[in-house]
Amino acid sequence: MILFRKISFWLALAGLVFATNLVLRLHAGLSEPVHPPRVTPPTKPFKSAIAASGLVEAHSENTLLGVPVAGLVAKVHVNVWDRVRVGQSLLELDDRELRSALLTQEAALAVAEATVRKARTPLNRVETLHQSGVVTDDDLDARRNDLAVAEAQLRAARASAQHTQTLLQRLVVRAPIDGTILQVNVRVGEYINVLSSVPPLVLGDIDTLQVRADIDEQLAARVRPGANAIGYLKGDTTNPIALEFVRIEPFVVPKRSLTGASTERVDTRVLQVIYRFINNPDRPAYVGQQLDLYLSD
Repeated sequence: MILFRKISFWLALAGLVFATNLVLRLHAGLSEPVHPPRVTPPTKPFKSAIAASGLVEAHSENTLLGVPVAGLVAKVHVNVWDRVRVGQSLLELDDRELRSALLTQEAALAVAEATVRKARTPLNRVETLHQSGVVTDDDLDARRNDLAVAEAQLRAARASAQHTQTLLQRLVVRAPIDGTILQVNVRVGEYINVLSSVPPLVLGDIDTLQVRADIDEQLAARVRPGANAIGYLKGDTTNPIALEFVRIEPFVVPKRSLTGASTERVDTRVLQVIYRFINNPDRPAYVGQQLDLYLSD
């Protein structure tokens, strides 16, 4: 009995020492100074401001090019960073099937032209004889009808060949605007689907960049057209970017870009405001890069 009491005493004493040591260590950890963040967060450039996050995009928005029909890629004429002009060929689809059909249609067109010439010669002779009263009106009408049928067949053959030529031209994707190739998501030999969610080519005018800022719908009433704005690229809080107001999008949309903040709500709707870069920033800015904005309130 005495031995059991001694063991219980020492166990209780060891527990008390362990608990005291644990409390002291926790207290020491809480009292350590909080280290400053490695990247200083941006400060508000205005006394009263509306904070927003935005994405850098090309002037007049990014152009996602598509194809009119599904098919194999035969040629890709451009690479990323290539500058292109309006009407320049960017991408070509396989056109062997249409070119084979065009050869058949051109042969049918030649036959139709010969048929018209063949029908026109006897008609001229019959018209001369009709003036002399040698042939009847029925013979003349029959020759005229033969020529009319031949000419209609010629028009149909010509229209069919022109239609195929138009389809061939549609297989060549051309630049709709002057700009720079931002993305090339397709290679020669790949099959392109019209309904693909990834565009084969992305084109944009990056000589002047703009940013699409998302304003929480609860703050939309505070946004003033023409309000001054300052932006900071992610990870760079020392080089503010002066922005020029362009427009307010009149349609409120569901939020798509995420900032990673713990208080962020992803089910909210946002008002989109477009700002243009007044000058190119000292640090390079790229399309799709996130930007922290502050709008004067």
